[in-house]
Amino acid sequence: MTIRVLIADDQMMVREGFSVLLNAMPDIEVVGEAVNGREAVERVRELGPDVVLMDIRMPELNGIEATREIVAADGTAKVLVLTTFDLDEYVYQALRAGASGFLLKDASARQLADGVRVVASGEALLAPSVTRRLITEFSKLSDAPRAMSSAHAAYGELTERETEVLVLIAQGLSNSEIAERLVVAESTIKTHVSRILVKLGLRDRTQAAVFAYEARLVTPG
Repeated sequence: MTIRVLIADDQMMVREGFSVLLNAMPDIEVVGEAVNGREAVERVRELGPDVVLMDIRMPELNGIEATREIVAADGTAKVLVLTTFDLDEYVYQALRAGASGFLLKDASARQLADGVRVVASGEALLAPSVTRRLITEFSKLSDAPRAMSSAHAAYGELTERETEVLVLIAQGLSNSEIAERLVVAESTIKTHVSRILVKLGLRDRTQAAVFAYEARLVTPG
């Protein structure tokens, strides 16, 4: 199946450049563009893309709020946040708003296409190298104590194995990598992941990773 992509960025060169790169892929099609967050929300409603490439800093409605609205209103579109720097202070907030991961704007054509494919498949685009930064960023948030308390209360519903799987998700491992680490079938891991999401009332793996940071199941290494 062809992955339908919407690009939301206020810079025309970025939109056009990404469009050219993605349309060159046989399994990806750019179906629309948006110049701000408000237009992104409207275009998602009109076009029903599979993946939205979302810039954070945009006029009228920023990428964080646009992501929150898209996730709340649409059950299928995945948001992949675009950022100039991997230390962008808003990346963590975007992930909490429902984004499925983030990608640097200077990513290669292959990284861009692979990122779109990963997010479209339902995986989280969270490389292990960024988890420590996300944890550090979370510790700066004013609502950290409240969020941590809530997370601790909720993860008590998980079994020991489910907690173990949740930690590995937060470390950026895929289902196949977790299965290899725990020496079980990948289908078993998929079942664990599904149960984790249901028990914790989460939308996807990225929210599960954020939850693990808030519950302090993952600590800086």
